[in-house]
Amino acid sequence: MSSDEPQQQGAKGPEGWAPREPVDTPADTPESTPDAPDAASTPEGAADAQDTDGDKGTGKKGKKKRPKRKGWRRIFPTWRMVLGGFILLILLCVGGFVAGYMIVDIPPANAAATAQSNVYLYADGSQLARDGEVNRENVPLSQIPKKVQHAALAAEDRDFYSESAVDPKAMIRAAWNTVTGKGKQSGSTITQQFVKNYYLGQEQTITRKAKEFFISIKLDREVSKNDILAGYLNTSYFGRNAYGVQAAAQAYFGEDVKDLDTAQGAYLATLLNSPNAYDVATHPENKQRAEGRWNYVLDGMVKEGWLSAAERAKTKFPTPKEAKGASGLSGQRGYLVQAVEDYLTSNDIVDEDTLAKGGYRITTTLQKNRQEAFKEAVDDQVMSKVDKDARKVDRNVRAGGASIDPDTGKVVAMYGGIDYTKQYVNNATRRDYQVGSTFKPFVFTSAVENGSVTQDGRTITPNTIYDGTNKRPVQGWDGGTYAPENEDDVNYGNITVRAATDKSVNSVYAQMAVDVGSDKVKDTAIALGVPESTPDLTASPSIALGPSTASVLDMTEAYATLANHGKHGTYTMVERVTKDGQEIELPEKKTAQAVSREAADTTTSILQSVVDGGTGTAAQAAGRPAAGKTGTAEEDQAAWFAGYTPELATVVSVMGQDPDTGAHTPLYGALGQPRINGGAYPAQIWAQFTRDALEGEPVRDFDLELEEGADVPEIPDPTDVEPDPATGGAATGGDDDTQGQDQGQTQGQDQGQTQGQDQGQTQGQDQGQTQGQDQGQTQGQTDGGATVDGGTADGGTTADPGAAQGQTDGSTADGGTGADGGALGGLTDGSATRRRGEPAQ
Repeated sequence: MSSDEPQQQGAKGPEGWAPREPVDTPADTPESTPDAPDAASTPEGAADAQDTDGDKGTGKKGKKKRPKRKGWRRIFPTWRMVLGGFILLILLCVGGFVAGYMIVDIPPANAAATAQSNVYLYADGSQLARDGEVNRENVPLSQIPKKVQHAALAAEDRDFYSESAVDPKAMIRAAWNTVTGKGKQSGSTITQQFVKNYYLGQEQTITRKAKEFFISIKLDREVSKNDILAGYLNTSYFGRNAYGVQAAAQAYFGEDVKDLDTAQGAYLATLLNSPNAYDVATHPENKQRAEGRWNYVLDGMVKEGWLSAAERAKTKFPTPKEAKGASGLSGQRGYLVQAVEDYLTSNDIVDEDTLAKGGYRITTTLQKNRQEAFKEAVDDQVMSKVDKDARKVDRNVRAGGASIDPDTGKVVAMYGGIDYTKQYVNNATRRDYQVGSTFKPFVFTSAVENGSVTQDGRTITPNTIYDGTNKRPVQGWDGGTYAPENEDDVNYGNITVRAATDKSVNSVYAQMAVDVGSDKVKDTAIALGVPESTPDLTASPSIALGPSTASVLDMTEAYATLANHGKHGTYTMVERVTKDGQEIELPEKKTAQAVSREAADTTTSILQSVVDGGTGTAAQAAGRPAAGKTGTAEEDQAAWFAGYTPELATVVSVMGQDPDTGAHTPLYGALGQPRINGGAYPAQIWAQFTRDALEGEPVRDFDLELEEGADVPEIPDPTDVEPDPATGGAATGGDDDTQGQDQGQTQGQDQGQTQGQDQGQTQGQDQGQTQGQDQGQTQGQTDGGATVDGGTADGGTTADPGAAQGQTDGSTADGGTGADGGALGGLTDGSATRRRGEPAQ
């Protein structure tokens, strides 16, 4: 290139090389730059060379330079930024959702949701107690009426069955309404509310809401709608400490949920929104608001086709019952619950840990009216007489009782103490007080059952004569000397078994235990119902005096066996157990003949005498044919009365216990009395309870079959009578003894009973004898049985005040007394007896 040619290379701009106009080159400017490239030799140069527009600042054909954003425009994002940010947000949300769904698992139910009360019911279905702090009882959806289900849906989530687990629009709307002051709203579906109640908690946090969201979605994929609805209705709070619709139905209407009508169901649905605000019984000023919400629920049911307009028009606002505090376990309830729980666990129906988790609905055998009668009897006869200010020992007075239907073995009533929250130990089930002489009938029952005889070979019957001398050493026992004291050290001399039972003579029964065999006595007691594990139930002569510590309930079971003619079935306290609507299997009822009918019935006959004229006469106030036995523990630490009618076996004990130390204490001076024995307060409680418990029921007589020879008196040897140290003569015994010594009294055994001979004679002494040999005169029976061989003596009397033996209108003289007040043998309220093998009348 010559130096005089114009230079074509242009300056390189932002878009590449740009052409420039030819200019005159000054003389002193070099003509060329040797290393400069030729513009046409480069692609950029070629393109620029072809640009005919001559526009400055352009690089490619037709494309202008983008101007820079200046001023206020720089604070706004470009559409590219908005689009990019939106896409990034979507990706983050999707990623977060996936991560959350993967990370958040359905957790175990929270403790508050699974904790339930065990519900205990009386035999008639009325509520006895609940044993937990959380008032909840789950029920399956099948037991919740459709109208109640629909009411809840109408109130909370009408699209529940068609919608997804979460409703974002509702959540946003609820959040907006809350922010704008239109009221706090959850915006949650029923599924979300159930998740909150059952799996999470009530705290208002973002974390909890996030978990609720993901768990709801997962749950909706894994669990049916019906199960979710059932869970929701069983976990929601309805006020009045009622969790779940079943507890709410009881709290507001006193009914099971299955029995609610449409109006009541709608009212409970109303409470889901605001329990306290809509409880019109607690807050009557809110009734208008409650009715408004209630109408909203019903209108929703009509709209959804769940309720006809005609039925809606007839529905009236229901008035709930007055609010009460939590039922708790105060009063007798705690004792009863404790006894029922012991029954369930000891019979392997429900183990202790499972039962503690709750949720069981337990229908007991306890009868409400009889339960109330028992409490009233104890209050009237004992607790009303307690004066802790006047007598310090009155602080120690305790009482326990139990009653069983002999025919069924069902426990119908129980008294455990003054108040479960004040005296925790159940006095009806504790096994730490001696049963005393209430054990003696088991010795006689065993004697008859085993055909036992005395040391000299005489069969043991009610009329068998024993030596009742105080501190008489027992014969035939190789375990050492044993010579028990009689109460108050009384010498009775020769005395029949019947009289020894009336007077509770220790020396006689200790000897009888040896005659029978103390091991056999123990076996008989166990067969009747005394637990084999009872403390101090040992095979020795002392077993007859009751050192063992069976409970009141144990003794009631054993006496119920006697009342049931020797048939024993383990007692029961439970009729039915369910959990979540499912039946829990109960043990099959088994009844066995523990002892022969003759053994049981003959025992009953001598226990009738105890009530007629022995230590248990206070029991006559029941106004029923009765049999029973008194008992006193060592040092008078407990006093007992155990008895029965044909319909009811009941045992009562009054005990002494220091409230501070728990130690057993004597009852001397308690209730203002020098001493407490079984024939006083326990028998009085028994009589009042029995009278009230059987009120309105027909009177039943005992139907007894006696052992062979039970009605044949034994003639004592008049020379074989040990002297009474106090009198120097024959023992006179107690108040019921009569001696027919030239006083026109009837000669019999030492307690003034009439002698009956096979010829039907009634023998007296020297004066006023009434004799009849095969001439239709009465035959006296020391067991109070019916007369045989002819008519009655028509109440004939001896020449002196001693009462003769006879019957009037088919009954005996009912224990007519001799000159010293001795009771003659007679029937008790017309009770029929018959020898073994005779047909029932």
